[in-house]
Amino acid sequence: MKLKRLLLIATFLPLSLAVMAQVWQYVNPRIGSEGVGRTFPGPSMPFGMCKPGPDCTVKPNAGWAPMPEVVTGFSQTHVSGTGGGQKYGNILIQPFLWNVECGMWNEKCVAVEQKRISEDFALGYYATTFENGIRTEITASERCAFYRIHYPHSSLHTPHSSNSLLIDATHYLGKNPLPDRREQQQFVGAEVEVVNDHEVRGFSRIRGGWNNGDAYTVYFCLMSDQAFTQKGTNTIEFNDTLLNIKVGISYVSTQQAKRNIPDGDFDTQLKKLRETWEQQLCKFQIKGTETDKRMFYTALYHTMIMPVDKSGENPKWRETPYYDDYYAIWDTYRSSSPLITLLDEKREAEIVNSLLNIYKREGYMPDARSGDCNGRTQGGSNAEVVIADAFVKGVQGIDYDYALEAMLKDAEVDPGADHEKHGRGGIQEYLKYGYIPYGIDRAGTRTIEYAYNDYCIAEVAKGLGRMDIYERYLKQSQNWKNLWRADYEWDDVKGYILPRDAEGRWLDSVPWGRSKVFHPQIPYTPVTKVAPWYLPWWSTFFYEALSAEYSLSIPHDVPGLIAACGGEETFRKRLDMFFERKRYNVGNEPSFLTPCLYHWIGRPDLTSDRVRQIISENYTDKSNGLPGNDDSGAMSSWLAFHMLGLYPNAGQSYYLLHAPLIPEWTLKLCNGHTLKGILKGKGTHFEKVTFNGQELKDARIEHTDLMQGGELVFYVSAARQVQADKAVPAWEQNVPTLGTKQSQPGTKRGAVSFTLNKQYRTWPLAYDWQGDTLWLTCKEATYKIARSIVEQGTGFSWDAPADGAVYHTKGTFCFISKKALRELQEKGSFVYDSITWRKIDQDGNTIHVRADIDQTEMWISLKDDLPWVLEMKNNPLGIDWLIER
Repeated sequence: MKLKRLLLIATFLPLSLAVMAQVWQYVNPRIGSEGVGRTFPGPSMPFGMCKPGPDCTVKPNAGWAPMPEVVTGFSQTHVSGTGGGQKYGNILIQPFLWNVECGMWNEKCVAVEQKRISEDFALGYYATTFENGIRTEITASERCAFYRIHYPHSSLHTPHSSNSLLIDATHYLGKNPLPDRREQQQFVGAEVEVVNDHEVRGFSRIRGGWNNGDAYTVYFCLMSDQAFTQKGTNTIEFNDTLLNIKVGISYVSTQQAKRNIPDGDFDTQLKKLRETWEQQLCKFQIKGTETDKRMFYTALYHTMIMPVDKSGENPKWRETPYYDDYYAIWDTYRSSSPLITLLDEKREAEIVNSLLNIYKREGYMPDARSGDCNGRTQGGSNAEVVIADAFVKGVQGIDYDYALEAMLKDAEVDPGADHEKHGRGGIQEYLKYGYIPYGIDRAGTRTIEYAYNDYCIAEVAKGLGRMDIYERYLKQSQNWKNLWRADYEWDDVKGYILPRDAEGRWLDSVPWGRSKVFHPQIPYTPVTKVAPWYLPWWSTFFYEALSAEYSLSIPHDVPGLIAACGGEETFRKRLDMFFERKRYNVGNEPSFLTPCLYHWIGRPDLTSDRVRQIISENYTDKSNGLPGNDDSGAMSSWLAFHMLGLYPNAGQSYYLLHAPLIPEWTLKLCNGHTLKGILKGKGTHFEKVTFNGQELKDARIEHTDLMQGGELVFYVSAARQVQADKAVPAWEQNVPTLGTKQSQPGTKRGAVSFTLNKQYRTWPLAYDWQGDTLWLTCKEATYKIARSIVEQGTGFSWDAPADGAVYHTKGTFCFISKKALRELQEKGSFVYDSITWRKIDQDGNTIHVRADIDQTEMWISLKDDLPWVLEMKNNPLGIDWLIER
C-alpha cells in the first residue's frame, strides 16, 4: 500500500508542479480597468480579433464599467486602454426573462438593461450574475466568442415567461444623438436573420469613432447548442436553462463568420486560450512577490492584446499579413513594439509587413488605424520608428528597401487634406523653415517628432548603403534645435522648445483657444496648454504634453540636448527639478524616456532610483493600478521593461540598464538562447551591471549582444535614494491631495461627472477652507481659490485638472461666486465670463439659468454652502457636467 501511494505521488507530482508553474494564472485582467487605465478586462487571445465583454451603457471605451452601472449586453468587439472617442462595441447579445424585463406583449425588445450582483475575472474568462438570477460566462477564440448562459430554474415554471436572448446588431459604443459628431460612431445599417432553429446571422455597419474612419462592417454568425424559437424581430427564446452559444465574427462575410467558429465546447476553448497565452508569457520566468508577478505578467498580457491580427479578414485586399487597430503607433512605438520584438520577433515582422501592405494599397503607412481605415496621426509619422527599431535589431523577413520607400513617402509627400489620416501634416513648412510655425496644428510636437523620424530614416538608409539619403536626413534630424530658445529662462531653468511664427519670431503670447466668444491672448510658458482644457487639444502647439516635457524629449540626440542645456551638471539639476516640481507626467508617452536621461551624464544610479520611485508611487496590482490610459499596452510595456531593469530607446540598437524591481528573471529568446538577470546586494541603489562577467561601463547593452544570451548581474547597495534627504520645496508644502484630505475632519466630498466633447469622465471632488483660501481638489489637481474670488468672482477657472497640478486661480471651479448668485436672485440674471445668464425657472433647491449667447443651461444650488453648478448641459463648447454628492 505504501509503495502504491509513493508511486501515485511520483506520478502526480510533476503534473502538479507543471500546473503550479503556469504563469498565466498571475494575469489579472482587472488591473487598469478602472480609473484612467481603461484596459479591456474581458477574454482575448493574443492579438485576437474577437474581444467579447459587457457593455455598461455606450460610454466606456472598453465597454466595461464597475458596478452598479447597468449592463446593456455583451458585444463582441472592443479596444483596450484607449482615450478619445469610442470604437466598436458591435453585435450585442443580452440574455433576459421576457415577461419580466421586456414586457409580455412587446413585438420588439429594443434594449434590456440588467444590474449585476457579482462578477468574476480571470485570464480568458469573464462571468457575471444579474439580479434576475441569469449567469453569463464568456471566453473567446481568435475570431469567435463563446457564451455559457445559465437561466434560473424557476423561469421554466413562471407563467407567461421565457428564457430569451436579445440580438442587437444596431448597438455600438459612443452613440450620440447629434449626427456626424467628431470622434463618435454613427449607425449606417444592420441586419439580423434567423436561418433555422440553431443559427442566426447578420451584420452591423458603423462609421466614425476615434479615428473618424470610413464605414466598417462586422458580420456575425450565432450558433446555439439548444433549439430556439423566434419571439420577436430580434429576440429568440429557449426551453432550457443552460445555453451554449458561439458568435463567430468576420469583416468579410457571414459565411466567413461561420467558418471562424471553431469546434469544441466552452471549457475546451478556455483551456486552449490559456495554453496559447502560456506559450507567450512563460518565455519570461521571474522570481519575486505575488504582487510582482501579477503586475509583470499582466503587463506582458496587455502588450499583446493589440494591434489585432485580421489576416484574411480585410474586405479591401487579400495580401497578408494584415493587422488592424494600431491604436496608436504614437503611443506604442516607444516600448510596446520593442517588447513584442523581444517576445516574438516573427510577430513583430508580421506587424511591420502589415504596415507595408497598407502602404502598398493606400499610399501611406498609418500612425493609427482602426476599422480598416487610417487615422489619426497624432504627432510624427512614427511607423518610421517601428521600422528602424526592427532594422537595427536585425528582424528578418522584411523588405527594408521597400520600407525605406514607404518612409520617404511619409517624409516628402504632403498628404494634403488627409494629414489626420497619415503622412506628415505641415511637411512643406517643415522643409522650408526647418520647423513648423505656430498656427499649424501640433506644430511643436510635429517638429520634434519629425526630427526623430528623420533620424530613423537616416539609420535605415545608412544600413542599406544609401549615403545620400543618410546625410540629408541626419542633418534634418537636427531640426529640433530650430525651436530651441536658448535664452528663455523659466522655473530656474534656461532653454526650452517654444513656438515661433513663420517670420522666425519667438512668441511670448498666443491666442487662447478658438472660442467664438472670447479672443484673449495669454502668455506662453513651458507649462501652457494653449487651449482651454475642456476643448479638443488637437490643435495645440504640443499634443498631450507641455514644452517642459518635450524640451527633454530628444531621444536621438541626448548629447546635443545636454549641451543645449548648459552641460552635464546643469542638466542633472534640470532633471532633478523636473521630477521634484512634478513636471514629469508618468501617464504620458512623451515622457517615457525622461527618467533614463541620467544615463547620458554617467549616472545610471539616478535613473534607477527615479524609476523605482515612479513605479512605487504610480503602479499597483489593483484595478486602478495604471497611471494613464494603457494605450494598447504602452503603459504596461513601460512597466514590464523597467521591472526587468532594462529599457529600450526605440529605433536604436541598445537597452539602458538599471536595478530591476524583481530579484531574478530569465527570458527564453526567440533564437533559442537564454538571457538571465540577477539582482545582487542589499538595498535598492544601483551600483553597476555585468554581462557574462564583464562590467558594462555605461550601463547599456546592444541588442546583438543581448540576443547571444548569458547573464546580466545587477549590483545594488543600501546607498540613499535620490530624494532621501531633500526638503520639500516651500511652494509644494501642505498641498492637499485626495489621499491626505480624507483623514481631515470637515472636508466636504463628492464627485463631478464631466462629459468633455461627449467623452465620459468621473473625478473625485473635495474642498475645505484653510484660512481665507478655499482648497479644492478635482481628480488630483488642487485649486487654491481666494475668499475674494469665492465672494466676488466674475468667471470660471478652466485650468486642467491634471494630476499633481496646483493652481492659484482667478475664477471659481464648478461653482459661481456668491455675488453672482445674489445678482441672480435679485435681478433674475447675472454676468459670468462676460456672458449673461438668465433665470428660466426655480424650485426649492436650485435655480435653472440659460446663457443668452449660446443657450447653455445650468442648475445652481440654493442649499449648499457654495453656489455649486450642479449640472451644466447643452454647452456648444463641448463641456457638460453633473455634480454627485
